[in-house]
Amino acid sequence: PMNYMQDGELIGFDTELAKAVFAELGYKVVFKQIVWSNKYIDLEAGNVNCLWNGFTCNGSDDGIPRSELVDFSYKYMTNRQCVVVRADGPLANATLADLNAVAVSGAYEGGSAGESFVAQSIPNCTKKSASKQTDALVEVNAGTSQFAVVDLVLAGHTVGRGNFSGLKILDGIGSSDEQYAIGFKKGDPLRDRVNEVLAKFIEDGTTLALAEKYGLTDALITDYSILG
Repeated sequence: PMNYMQDGELIGFDTELAKAVFAELGYKVVFKQIVWSNKYIDLEAGNVNCLWNGFTCNGSDDGIPRSELVDFSYKYMTNRQCVVVRADGPLANATLADLNAVAVSGAYEGGSAGESFVAQSIPNCTKKSASKQTDALVEVNAGTSQFAVVDLVLAGHTVGRGNFSGLKILDGIGSSDEQYAIGFKKGDPLRDRVNEVLAKFIEDGTTLALAEKYGLTDALITDYSILG
């Protein structure tokens, strides 16, 4: 629900919020799809001005806290990592120990919080990096991976439906709470300008209306003074 293609157009909560925020600041947004594992390279090179795509801010990459790599906006949504398997497969009721074996392959988006969760919690599985989270789900659908680790926000809106109707979320296995925020190059004053608009949109109901549209009200963070 954060952003996705429909009839050749990019839509979703993050997409619409980005358009609204930057319109308020006098900009027209140009969306660029990048390889997520190269996100910091694209940001530093100026290929993009910010990273706005369900970006988990309280995580790390290669052992470095993400907050040391970019300047984050206010945290605006909660999330966690979950494990997805085939509903009719041998891992339909698996435990974490069942997944943590070389004979079991797990897919995740490269450079994502899902990759970090696998590295920390399921280190002995056979790891398979995918270019995006939905590709990790496709791996499970096709039987080329036994499980996938993806955002619960994504899984809650895709697993058990449509092309992914044969998949299920494993109960009781997942990460601790995470938060989404927007990443900016260190020292970029655009971060503070975006924060001002995010705060305004919480007050006037703009963000809540978008969360209601995409079924995300339970995950929305509305008090920026707490998580800052």
